Amino acid sequence: MEQQAADVLLATQTALSQASALAVQYSFSILGAVILLVVGWTLAGFVSRWAYEGLSRIHGIDETLARFFTNVIRYALLILVFITVLGQFGVQTASIIAALGAAGLAIGLALQGTLQNIAAGIMLLILRPFRVGEYIETSSVAGTVREIGLFATELRTGDGLYRLAPNSTLWNTPITNFSREPTRQNDLKVSISREDDLDLAMETLMGIAKGSPRVLPSPAPSVFIDSLGDSTISVTLRYWAKTADWWQVSRDMVKRVKLAFDEKDDPAALRDDSNSAPGKRSNGTATAEKPTRQ
Repeated sequence: MEQQAADVLLATQTALSQASALAVQYSFSILGAVILLVVGWTLAGFVSRWAYEGLSRIHGIDETLARFFTNVIRYALLILVFITVLGQFGVQTASIIAALGAAGLAIGLALQGTLQNIAAGIMLLILRPFRVGEYIETSSVAGTVREIGLFATELRTGDGLYRLAPNSTLWNTPITNFSREPTRQNDLKVSISREDDLDLAMETLMGIAKGSPRVLPSPAPSVFIDSLGDSTISVTLRYWAKTADWWQVSRDMVKRVKLAFDEKDDPAALRDDSNSAPGKRSNGTATAEKPTRQ
């Protein structure tokens, strides 16, 4: 009986000593893990804020892009801290890194289209083929840019509709930006009869261009014969205007041509073919029977 009690006491003492040794051993590991987590979390926050401030100072870096790169840096540091903490407890981190790599590959394959939009969004934000407020046109979409996101771009069409375009569709197609350049050219075509006075028609068109306050003097407007028909001659007035005024100027010039021809007792009506969306470039065409010089 006494021998059994002694054996139990010895086993208890052995268990307590082993538990104490494990407690001491793992207490340092737990303490080190806690310290690593606190330091790593603080360091990740500091580095992300530093990266955001640095990216914000770079000219041309979009706010969305700066925040995206900042979050990538922060979460990459947190993953590194987490793997280091697991290493404190004897976990084989190499297998964890391999598992994370395999998981990342699987997620990448599953979200291939989404990642493609993200990559296209990053390139659009870096290269800036268009900005918010500019009117653009591609083979599949046209409108005024309202917001550029990492996944898609929001646009407002010329007739007031909301349109959401995936970034990959914008990146993989030619983009025409109608608002980027400060000035734009426009051609106004007038068809006159072969029997009419060609010089008078060209002088009239040039006078209209020079008399318009919103037609730019440089590059100077020009008038030239565009084509010859069986019974008509096509004369083109080419002028430049500020991009912000282009649409109004193109409408105003057609009206000025009509009124100028009416003053010369021209009974013919003008035909305008510039029925495009606001901001979209097209040629205004006016057709009139021109009176001969008196």
